[in-house]
Amino acid sequence: MSNDFLIRFSYVLLMGFGFPIMRYMSIHFETLNNNAVRFISGGLLFVFICVLKYRNELVKLLREPSIILYLLLLAAFMTGNMYFFINGLKYTSALAGSVFGIMSMPLAVIMAAIFFQDEREKVKQKNFYIGSILSLIGSLIFVIYGNKSGDSYDFITGSLFLGIAIFIQSIQNLFVKKISKKLNTIVISASTAMLAGIFYLILASNTGVIYQLQDVSSGLLIGLIFAGIYGMLTGMLFAFYIVQKQGVVVFNIIQLTVPLSTTLIAYFTLGETISIYQGFGAVIVIVGCIISLRKKYNGN
Repeated sequence: MSNDFLIRFSYVLLMGFGFPIMRYMSIHFETLNNNAVRFISGGLLFVFICVLKYRNELVKLLREPSIILYLLLLAAFMTGNMYFFINGLKYTSALAGSVFGIMSMPLAVIMAAIFFQDEREKVKQKNFYIGSILSLIGSLIFVIYGNKSGDSYDFITGSLFLGIAIFIQSIQNLFVKKISKKLNTIVISASTAMLAGIFYLILASNTGVIYQLQDVSSGLLIGLIFAGIYGMLTGMLFAFYIVQKQGVVVFNIIQLTVPLSTTLIAYFTLGETISIYQGFGAVIVIVGCIISLRKKYNGN
């Protein structure tokens, strides 16, 4: 139980730093270049880990070629998801990105419950619905009274992009759930990151935007590389691990606390203030998460 809690807490904290980093990079890099560099740099790290510790997992790919197809589909969904997500961050804010992530919960839960028996058992619990509704209400309060964009048109455009991204993500998580039964999480992360990075690199080359990287300072480019490694370790590896070990439903409930972490970190690092109404919404989110996860903890 303590190990599960530590993993959940670490994910929320690290993602709290991750959204401001992604927001910063989305402003300074074109989306295709941004994702190409981030995914390839993070993917290379995962490939290195796989070569050292998980070479035996490659045998599974040879025995079951159908897994390769699922990995390609997962990478395609990841490519679409992050394209719209990064564009959404560019036009909104780090907080908006983290909050839209939790808004995918109802759709993700419904899809997971349709396809997986273990997920259906979780949503049958009464406390799940009570806690989830409270958390969603708190999240809405948190967003409505949060920092607002100066350009309403840009905010609407960005919100549309983020909405498309979370729809794709809800489907993407189903593939993660299915593949994770056959492959180690790190292997899934490595293949998904590298394939998505290659997709983005091809798109950046074909559209010519890749040449924009020549005008970027080496320091900023190195920062993007490290941002990619950080993002893959937190947003992909941690997320895939939680989906594999604790389920899609639990993962989406944990997502509810990420906006709180993002805002608190932005407060201490960037000096952004939190209104009383945001604080009230934050309390509701936390209470909702505790209620939703209560039986899960007891079950452990």
